[in-house]
Order: sequence, then C-alpha cells, then structure tokens
Amino acid sequence: MSDVKALAQERTQLFTDVLDGKIPKRVPIFSFMQQEFAMQYAGKNLAEAQWDSNAFEEVTEIICRDFITDNVPVHAVRYPSIYQQLGARNWVMGSNGFIQHPEIEGLAVEDYDYFIEAPLDCFIERVLPRLYSELDNKDPMSIAFTLAKAFKTFSDEFGNQAMQTARIREKYGYAEVNFMAAICEAPFDYLADQMRGFKGISLDIRRIPDKVEAAVEALVPWVTKMGMQPFPSLNSATFIPLHMAPYMRDKDFARFYWPGFKKQLDGLAAAGFRSFIYCENNWMRYLDYLAELPAGTIMFFEDGDPKLVKEKLGRKHIITGFYPLTLLKTGTKQECIDKAKELIDILAPGGGYIFSFDKVLITQDGLNVDNLKAVWEYVASNSNY
Repeated sequence: MSDVKALAQERTQLFTDVLDGKIPKRVPIFSFMQQEFAMQYAGKNLAEAQWDSNAFEEVTEIICRDFITDNVPVHAVRYPSIYQQLGARNWVMGSNGFIQHPEIEGLAVEDYDYFIEAPLDCFIERVLPRLYSELDNKDPMSIAFTLAKAFKTFSDEFGNQAMQTARIREKYGYAEVNFMAAICEAPFDYLADQMRGFKGISLDIRRIPDKVEAAVEALVPWVTKMGMQPFPSLNSATFIPLHMAPYMRDKDFARFYWPGFKKQLDGLAAAGFRSFIYCENNWMRYLDYLAELPAGTIMFFEDGDPKLVKEKLGRKHIITGFYPLTLLKTGTKQECIDKAKELIDILAPGGGYIFSFDKVLITQDGLNVDNLKAVWEYVASNSNY
C-alpha cells in the first residue's frame, strides 16, 4: 500500500470514528474554505477566475501544498455562468468578484394564498420570474430553452468540480468525506431568503402569521427533497445553513421556525441522510431544541459557549466550529495556538468533535495565513487522544 493511500485511510478513519460515536486517533481537521479564498491566495483575479471551473483544481493544488487539513480543503458552491444564463437577481457578482445575495422579494404578499393552495404552480408562475429575468415575460419555448441551458451548465460545472476534487483527494491522501453532499435550507429560511426577504418576512409574522405558518408547512416537502443526497455514503452529510432564528423572538421561533425545520431533519434522517447544520450567529437560546434533532447531527457553531454546548449536546451530536476566525487576523501565532488548545480541551473529551473555524474561509484579507497554517499544524500534531 502506498503512503498516500495509507494516509487517506487514516484520515477517513478519523471522520468515520467520530461519526460512528467512537473516539478517533486524534481530532480530525475539517477545512471549510471557499474557492474565492483559494483564488485570492493563488494570486488570481477573482472576477475572472470564477468563470473557468478548471481553475478550481489549480488553486486547490496550491492550498494542498501549503496547508495541512484532513479533507479536500476547498469547496465551490456557486458559478457565475449559471446565474448569468438565468439573469439572476437573487445572486449577483459585485465589482470585487464576490457573488452576493441582495435583499429581494420573489413572493409578493398577495401571492401567499396561491402559494399555500398550489405551491409549485405559484413558484413557477410568479416567484421564478421575479428571481430570474430570463424567465420573466418570455414565451414558454424561450423559458424552457433557458432552463435547459442553465441546467446543462450546472451539471457541467459541478461535474467538472467533482472530478477535480476526486483527483486531488487521491493525489494528496485526503479523507473520503463530503459534508456538502447536498445543500438546502430550513423551510422558514427559504421563505425569508428567496421569497419574502428579511424585511418582508419580519412584517409578515406580525401582520399575517397564519399565512406564514401555512407557507412554511407547504415548503417542508420541497426543502426536504432538496436535501436528499444523490450519492450518499457513510461519511456524507447534507449542509443546511441556518439564518433567521437568532433574529427571532422565542415565541416566533417556536411557532414559525422550529416545527418545519424539525420535520425536515426528521425526514432526512428517516431517509438515511445525516445533516450538517450551520448555526449562524448565536443559538444558545435554542440548545434544548437542538437536542431533539436526530442523533449524530453535525452542528457547526459560529458563536456561543462551547462548554455549555458540549454539556447539553455532546453526548448525542457532533460539534464543530467555535474557533473565532477574527483571531487569525488580530492575534499572535501563540495566541492562535492557545485558542485551539483551549477548544480542544473543552470539546474533544469523549469524542464527537471535529476541528473547524466559526466561519467559512472566504477572503484572504480576513486573516493572517501564517496563523492559519500554525493552527492547523498544531491540531494535526497535538490533538491525539
């Protein structure tokens, strides 16, 4: 057996043990780095490089040579070519090359009744044309052609990325693990993000709460189906970023957010799919709710009290996150290493812990890369059980 294959098996076993509820040889390192970071690190023009999906392998190779992680370190979740073909209004590339999600209303308030009665019809006829200009005021043949082109581009771009990722994994001996085997949103988040906007949904839950509740319920089957992994494996998960909950009152969370989200994760678990949820901002108010989710859910925390999370969730679920990315920008190398040691001491005992930062690595100017290297090297060498 080659050294690279042995390394891949060892790294895979780290994640397999954690996901199986066993204590691994050491704490596995999960890199959640966007290709935008890798392109900047490689000296690429971000506004240009994203149009060439073949650039993914080139920039990822550079990251692989310079940093220690246990999974393929770079991920790409958006390609501008797809949004250009659709005339996307909900995902727009800024002058700096970053694709951002502006506040947009895809579902008008007067459309609630139609959506609740016939969600698919309403989504096709009213929501999609507002989100994508190339689907607005066009004849049916043109719309069908646009959708076919966009879907072909989607398949080509992500299929190409999958092949590049497989080559990189084999070359560098990374773990067979995919925590983004599918991507979806919680039903309330989808209603807020893609259909009503932050302002609109905030008004709706006060003015027309019954309609919001019914619309969320109508979305549950959709977002659950979106989370079904096409090629599931023992070490795969469905990624679900959670947005709106920290900005809601407790009673609103209990009524509008939690029931649909719980049904969604229960549905995914019943179908055999593990979920990887990103608890954005601070979820400490909701730890008792999170404890009810299917066992083995991977919970990625941005903020909060790691000791309390370990105490309340550590015996049932898998914990990651918490390490403040801002420290890699402001701290000394020793301060950054000390923080990693602190979190390992809190979260690693008994297993159920994967090391990662509190946020996705998106911009190179948001941190000191020497500190990033030092932290990953420390965890790889000093987190043995």
